[in-house]
Amino acid sequence: MADLNDEKPLRKISEAFKELAATVNSQTADVEVAPFARACSHISTLFACLGIAFKFAEKDYVAKVNDLAGAARSIGTLQALLERDVEANTVRKGGSHSRNLLRVKRGIDMIRVLFEQILVTEGNSLKDAASKSYAQVLAPHHIWAIRTAVAAGMYALPTKAQLLKKLNEDETSARIHMQSYISTSAPVIRYIDKLYLSRGLGVDW
Repeated sequence: MADLNDEKPLRKISEAFKELAATVNSQTADVEVAPFARACSHISTLFACLGIAFKFAEKDYVAKVNDLAGAARSIGTLQALLERDVEANTVRKGGSHSRNLLRVKRGIDMIRVLFEQILVTEGNSLKDAASKSYAQVLAPHHIWAIRTAVAAGMYALPTKAQLLKKLNEDETSARIHMQSYISTSAPVIRYIDKLYLSRGLGVDW
């Protein structure tokens, strides 16, 4: 029998991040790579629902999440993943797990800001919410050509109603799941930042 949750990506995202946040907040266990990559993979659906404006972000994000999912076969925790690259001196190298993790974290953060903006923006347009979340989280790390392509694609964003229909949610249920994700993704984002900052690696590269 098909799992009804398969048709509810927003619920899947909020439940997966609830579990990650519980691990982070317990402070007794390190975040494992496999469940982290699994939780992040649910967000890919959201990028896909946003259409052409976020096509590049979606492709980039999916590739990086797939890399982490592959890494999970031989690396247990996010901490170990970072340590391995530190020892090999490959943290900032293109394609390294550490570099990819940082970019996946930005994807998580962009969706968090997007949800915050959706919840406080009146009307049916997603343009303001999407523009603000992109400008705040991803734009500073993108070259001019990508920023321009994203700006041009904003006209093709779905409306809020169309997005909810794609996600198979009504306004009330969507609000609950979005608020849940906002509050549970924040400690996960802080946890990842701390992994880098505590090793003097920085997070703005």
